[in-house]
This record gives sequence, structure tokens and C-alpha cells, in this order.
Amino acid sequence: MNKPQVPDFLKNIRVVLARPSHPGNIGSAARAMKTMGLTRLYLVEPKAFPHEEANVLASGAVDVVENAIVVSSLAEALADVSVACALTSRRRELSTPLSTPRETAPELMARARDGEQVALVFGNETFGLSIDEVEQCNRLVTVPGNPDYFSLNLAMAVQVMTYELFSHSGVSVDYLKPEDRTATLGEVDSFCGHLEAAMADVGYLEHRNSERLLRRMRTLFHRAALQREEIDILRGFFKQAQRFADGTLPPRKKSGD
Repeated sequence: MNKPQVPDFLKNIRVVLARPSHPGNIGSAARAMKTMGLTRLYLVEPKAFPHEEANVLASGAVDVVENAIVVSSLAEALADVSVACALTSRRRELSTPLSTPRETAPELMARARDGEQVALVFGNETFGLSIDEVEQCNRLVTVPGNPDYFSLNLAMAVQVMTYELFSHSGVSVDYLKPEDRTATLGEVDSFCGHLEAAMADVGYLEHRNSERLLRRMRTLFHRAALQREEIDILRGFFKQAQRFADGTLPPRKKSGD
């Protein structure tokens, strides 16, 4: 199966980092974005950018870093945006709707699919978003976590939010699954016939209720949903055992003999 294509409407979603202090976090955030199909990065007054550390930590997402748009204010980054989500972990005395990434993702994806511009706004690593920056957004989003200890790195927060969005993209992982080569009923029956012959050749069926035993074995292997490759492996083993039993394959010499 061919790899699925990332939906083009994900280009309508941007990640905005407000006043990032550490260039490494810019690179790590870019890597988190690209992993989830997002490429549009806005930087509001970054302390150090461009910077080699950002490129190093971006790994294969250097293109996202190099194409980042640097602006002087959050208002500039959100000028053409319909929905702006302020990511916060603090209690805010605001009437703006508060939700989790999982609750928010369906609406954001639907709006992006319809051609609207959507922004995910993340604050400074130490201080988060200011009250003024939060008030410029029309959604509040909080990543749920341990109330007694909640400390997400900036790039971690970006990864959580972008993952929730991508989970609604319709891109499946079926292309990673191995090709299904389930054995047919006829192949399993033929395998069971070989098993019976091998059991007889090695003397396993002597003094046993062979009919009942073989019926149980046939039921077992039909239930197991064997793959064709698995049948080939087992039948190869049966052949080897039969050759030992009839003397056509001499025993292997032990080391030192």
C-alpha cells in the first residue's frame, strides 16, 4: 500500500511561538510540527533567531525553521486568523471558552478544512502567555495533566496539540501494516494433512486416540488464522523431522566429535 498524502488543508493551521527564549525550543517545536503534517511557523519577537541550535534540534524539519515568519507582535501573527487558541496551564479569569486539545481538535480541523486560518499560540517558556496575548485569542486550551506537578516543555506542548489535530486528519497507518497473506482453508487442511503424516512418521500417534487428537489440532490451526509464511515454516520443520525419522538425513555431529 502506498503512503497516504498529508491533507493540503493543514497548511491553514499555523503554530505561533510568542517570545521564545531558547532557540533549541524553536527547532524542537518545528520538528514536532512537521511530524504531524504542519509547516507554518510564526515567531513573535524571538530572543535568538536565526540560530544554529534551532537548526540542530529541528533535525529533518530545518525547512520549517528556515521558512518561519518572524513578526514583531502577536496581532501581526493573527491578523488573518479566524480561530486563535491560546495554550495555557494557568487559571485565567476570562470568559473565553476553555477546553482540552482533544475537545478542541475537531472544530479546528473542520474550520481549516473549510479554508479558515487557525492559529495555535504558545507562550514564553518561563512566563507563558501574558494576559494581553491571551485576550487576543478566542479560544483557551489546556493540556490536562497532574494538578500537583504539571510542567510541559514548549515543544512537548506543541507535540501534544498537533498530535490531537492530526488524529482527525483521516490519515491512517494501514500502509505500515504487513501485507495480509492469511492461509486459505484449503491450505490449512493440506498443512494438517502434512502434520498428521509427520506425527505418524515420528511415532507420535502410537497408543493415542489419533482421530480425536487430529481433530483438536485441525480446530486449533483453523482458529489460529495462520499466515502462509507460517505454514511454510512449519511444513519445512515437518519435512526435516520426517527425514530424520526415515533415516535419509543423518544426525548432525556434535562439536568436537
